[in-house]
Amino acid sequence: MDERVKVHGMAKRPYYWRVAWTLKLKGVPFEYIEEDLSSKSQVLLRYNPVYGKVPVLVHGGKPICESSAIMEYIDETWSDHGAPLMPGRPYDRAMARFWTKFADDKVI
Repeated sequence: MDERVKVHGMAKRPYYWRVAWTLKLKGVPFEYIEEDLSSKSQVLLRYNPVYGKVPVLVHGGKPICESSAIMEYIDETWSDHGAPLMPGRPYDRAMARFWTKFADDKVI
């Protein structure tokens, strides 16, 4: 199985950078694939047929969509690489998710 990590994204979008920074913090090498959302590639549409949006992380040939879900996947998959991204206690994780959602809705 191909274990390489690829990220389909747009460098101008903050959601791509959220994923890229997470991979860099964890020390996970990845290949970046620039997508043009005005002319979506067949690969992007195959990996994210529901929304056709970026970013999409592909690991082992399997796509993961939505930056928050991707970040959690990275943190869990490479838990032995650096410090965890999420706090250990359930309440603290809930608060981190709340503020992430707040930033998505209000800031970004």
